Amino acid sequence: MNMKRRHLLAAGASALVAPSIVRAQAKYPDRPMRLVVPFPPAGPTDIIGRMVAEKMTGLLGQNMVVENKAGAAGSIGAVEVKNAKADGYTFLFAPSSTHAINPTAFVKPLYDPIKDFTPISSICVNPLVVVAHPSMPDTLMGMVELMKKNPGKYSYGSSGAGGITHLAGEYLKMSVGGMDVEHVPYRGSMPALQDMMGGNIM
Repeated sequence: MNMKRRHLLAAGASALVAPSIVRAQAKYPDRPMRLVVPFPPAGPTDIIGRMVAEKMTGLLGQNMVVENKAGAAGSIGAVEVKNAKADGYTFLFAPSSTHAINPTAFVKPLYDPIKDFTPISSICVNPLVVVAHPSMPDTLMGMVELMKKNPGKYSYGSSGAGGITHLAGEYLKMSVGGMDVEHVPYRGSMPALQDMMGGNIM
């Protein structure tokens, strides 16, 4: 049956609400599905994505397999799904980076967040928090004062250039009157956390 991406993804959305109706009327899904997470394993996007995949597996009666396609602040995973066959078996777990920030931050975006995808459901809202190496001051303003007294000495990591954590870091620098702190982009939050715990960034 030749259906457009919009219709198939709408069927997937209905399956989340009433999977028995989808199975009875459309025999969907009849094979495993893919959930592309555009960041590395063990980060917040991956953890929540795997929880969603587990729930969808139970609701739909077919495995939803998580595939991590990290890089370019989520754009690599988004392009993977954009180029996938429009048969309703490939989904993107899309954070704000892929569908709010990247399309406006890049001069030549690799996809159109409106035309190339059909939204199914809002899953969650994640707060952003500042974490630092234990050797740093234990308050945010204490860290700000230390970094202002030592321009160029410290660096901070983000989940990717142009992503939400990068923008939040730059906003923090601006909101305290400016700091000479280098930004180090990573391919996800977990690699940044590992380097932070190792003392390579603040």
